[in-house]
Amino acid sequence: MNRTAEITRTTKETDIALTLDLDGGAKAEISTGIGFLDHMLTALAIHGGFSLKLTCNGDLNVDGHHTAEDIGIVLGMAFKEALGDKAGIMRYGSAFIPMDEALAFCSLDISARPFLVFNAQFTNERVGEFDTCLTEEFMRAFAFNAGITLHLRVEYGSNDHHKIEALFKAMAYALKAAIKRNEDGSVVSTKGVL
Repeated sequence: MNRTAEITRTTKETDIALTLDLDGGAKAEISTGIGFLDHMLTALAIHGGFSLKLTCNGDLNVDGHHTAEDIGIVLGMAFKEALGDKAGIMRYGSAFIPMDEALAFCSLDISARPFLVFNAQFTNERVGEFDTCLTEEFMRAFAFNAGITLHLRVEYGSNDHHKIEALFKAMAYALKAAIKRNEDGSVVSTKGVL
């Protein structure tokens, strides 16, 4: 089974083209118009072990909100499509990731029950051209469109770049564990379906 998705989505605010291959190896070609977001999405793909190609032309003359949120929507849709009925995956994943002085935690369940618990405080309004508050917006859009229960927490840290990067990498490793194929191809649920 090919675990891939190709999605284009155009609105009055963003124009996004995305190709995802969960088994395509750790590769990323990202262009969002926001350098720090490119950096985070590249880290997500490389550390998650999947292939992601994404371009977004957004209304950055307004701000980065629509770009970050809509990319989260499309990436979530792509994960949902690529995983199909979710048979044969481990389903759960958790990871602690240190980034210098910062430590972040992610635990997730690919359950078709979308939820986000986000516990992180940022000191600065921006990292580069990326508004730090958009970290939560991206994660919410991703979780709800992928059908993932997603818990994210910054345990501690002082540098916002490090805190956000640790969150993205923690999610990458949690996703990597959750999308890993299980031994018998079964659906990991007492219901028999996810």
